[in-house]
Amino acid sequence: MLLVLIFSVFISIPSHAQLDSFDKKEMLPSKDSTFRDSVVTINAINIVGNQKTKSYIILREIPFKTGDSLTFLNFTTNLKQAHDQVYNMTLFEDVIITPLFVSSSKVIITVVVKEKWYIYPTPQFQLVDRNLNEWIKVYNANLSRVIYGAKFAHYNFSGRRDQLRVYILNGYARNFSFSYSAPYSNSALTEGFAVAASFTQNREVAYKTTYFNKLLQYHNNYFVRNVFSVSGGYTVRKGFFKRHAYSIGYTLLNVNDSLLTPRYNPLYYNSLQAHKSYVDFGYGFQYANTNNINYPLQGSVYGISALKRGLGFTGGVNMLMLDAYVNKYIDHNRNWYSSFEFNGKIKAPFNQPYINQRALGYSNFYLRGLEYYVIDGAAAAVVKYTLRKKLLSFDLPLPVKIKSFSKIPFNIYAKTFADVGYSYIQPQYASRLNNRLLYSGGFGLDLLTLYDINLRLEYSFNQLNEKGLFLHARGGF
Repeated sequence: MLLVLIFSVFISIPSHAQLDSFDKKEMLPSKDSTFRDSVVTINAINIVGNQKTKSYIILREIPFKTGDSLTFLNFTTNLKQAHDQVYNMTLFEDVIITPLFVSSSKVIITVVVKEKWYIYPTPQFQLVDRNLNEWIKVYNANLSRVIYGAKFAHYNFSGRRDQLRVYILNGYARNFSFSYSAPYSNSALTEGFAVAASFTQNREVAYKTTYFNKLLQYHNNYFVRNVFSVSGGYTVRKGFFKRHAYSIGYTLLNVNDSLLTPRYNPLYYNSLQAHKSYVDFGYGFQYANTNNINYPLQGSVYGISALKRGLGFTGGVNMLMLDAYVNKYIDHNRNWYSSFEFNGKIKAPFNQPYINQRALGYSNFYLRGLEYYVIDGAAAAVVKYTLRKKLLSFDLPLPVKIKSFSKIPFNIYAKTFADVGYSYIQPQYASRLNNRLLYSGGFGLDLLTLYDINLRLEYSFNQLNEKGLFLHARGGF
């Protein structure tokens, strides 16, 4: 009966704002092995607060089901895992899991979720440049270098975590695209699929990287590149942490003939034909077990992927690319956290056309402090270390009542970091930053707020004796 008394006041798994300091040991009423070895039976699991999301989709992410019997130690561990898994669906602003003991060995689990706003018919304002820093510093925030239009996104279209996106964009570039993904498409909720199609036109296209690691742009008043693509994908996720993804895509490219002349870059395609088409075959494996997939503070993420471009093995755009990454996130307690991140890729053969040479400086594959540079390569790797300290955590209530959320959470972290990287390319393509060890470091602040929107302000320096302040933003969807 002592166990019943201990849980007579229910225990709640904390919300995400409190989760990074959560320790499962705090849930244990005693170190006495009597409690740890006690068997707990799940009498019922109730889902509350889901108006759009199907209950069985949420239950799929919970590592126990009605009727299961667990030792008390495993029970407390699984409660935290259940919270993390449901929260990492990225469908909910908040998740609270409450165990209520109705006898010495039976417990009722209540999962309370607060759904996000899923529908976003929003106007768009996008930069054609690689990042905000380049747009401001290099192009003086020129408004003619923007893309405008409308985006419709539904992140929970049928309540099964399926996503629908439609883009209609104009301006410096045009993009008309459609995509739909359904991660739970079979009755066992272990398989999914995705389809996408797009048509893009650009008035400007990067045709070469200079010795000083800057992009040279070919541009005109009319569209100089047209791209049509269509793709499909299939995913398998039988457990909680491992996912296999298979994909196939077809791309048709057409660029202005002048771009392929000796004045610009005849090696753009490794061919002098302005029209180019190819097929991509892809496979990826990922293991992800973290407290928050958008801003992890503890856990691990690792994976490997392979991309085969073209039906041949040499010449033209034919390429085989292997990519691997390993990320480890460590909670040191007392609001101190650290992370180690490795990402590497290699392409074969090494002699690739320019459109296949992208390496450091694109997307999230870069060194902090070298954001202004692109470093092409046939093989590249980056190792990043970050030490964080949580400074503040608070909520601001909204003056008006909004159904999907009533307050805005803020979590502020101070950090210091160091990065090391390398990008190999054949000597005839080498630049100032190729084929040499690269390093950078710095410090900054991370602001994590509503829907896991992450604003990063970083002051960094690099081996070129350059210093600068960089702003990065990332959304939670």
